[in-house]
Amino acid sequence: MSSDYTPPKVWQWDSESGGTWAKINRPIAGPTHEQDLPVGKHPLQLYSMATPNGQKVTIILEELLALGEAGAEYDAHLIKIGDGDQFGSGFVDVNPNSKIPALVDHSTSTPARVFESGAILLYLAEKFGQLLPTEHAARTECLSWLFWQMGSAPYLGGGFGHFYSYAPAKIEYCINRFTMEVKRQLDVLNRHLETHSFMAGDDYSIADIAIWPWYGGVIRNTLYDAAEFIDAPSYTHVVRWAQNIADRPAVQRGRMVNRTWGALSEQLHERHDAGDFNIKTQDKLNP
Repeated sequence: MSSDYTPPKVWQWDSESGGTWAKINRPIAGPTHEQDLPVGKHPLQLYSMATPNGQKVTIILEELLALGEAGAEYDAHLIKIGDGDQFGSGFVDVNPNSKIPALVDHSTSTPARVFESGAILLYLAEKFGQLLPTEHAARTECLSWLFWQMGSAPYLGGGFGHFYSYAPAKIEYCINRFTMEVKRQLDVLNRHLETHSFMAGDDYSIADIAIWPWYGGVIRNTLYDAAEFIDAPSYTHVVRWAQNIADRPAVQRGRMVNRTWGALSEQLHERHDAGDFNIKTQDKLNP
């Protein structure tokens, strides 16, 4: 952490440094162990955890079910990334990048694997013909914001979130660097939402579902405990948008699935039926 650090000519991995995830992350791909994935009774099989990226998929699935799409019923299996489940052979077969979420659709003639949260959102929206505008201009706007999120969120998560919350030392330069960028991104959202109800216009879409768990999380102080630090209330239009989405019942259900922290009543470690929200949250299983 010294300010006079000079990078070596050839970098070498040190598993003892790097903070919270140092003993889990590594500079190579592929499985570390043999571990088959469970398969439930529904065509859609989700392997995930309730990180912001994981929440995107459980939220869209719950929204699709709320819209009456019975084919969106799903099994959500918990992948404990802190334990390295994402490096099991079965998971790597579904996502060679070893990141959650990952989806397998068994309703197709050959089961379709889908990885990367944005790709899963687009896949499900197109499969069911919901939450993605069909008119050309609105569809283009929606996809632009979807890809904006995929390109921008690493600054919020891997940059700001890492150095503000997880790094083994508070490094002023790094925190300042990524705070500036996150605040710029929030200003982008705030200016857009000043004249739009949702990201793609008047209708809620996969663009909102993609952006909300990240930027709505930091604004509502459910992510990194940083709302005061970034002056969240000053982004008034983002605050309004984030709260409107948070009030949606499907969003409230979706953010509970595969969640292993927080209030026990908000943790549904695995979801296999709609009734699980009533009988299998952790406060019910561990009263």
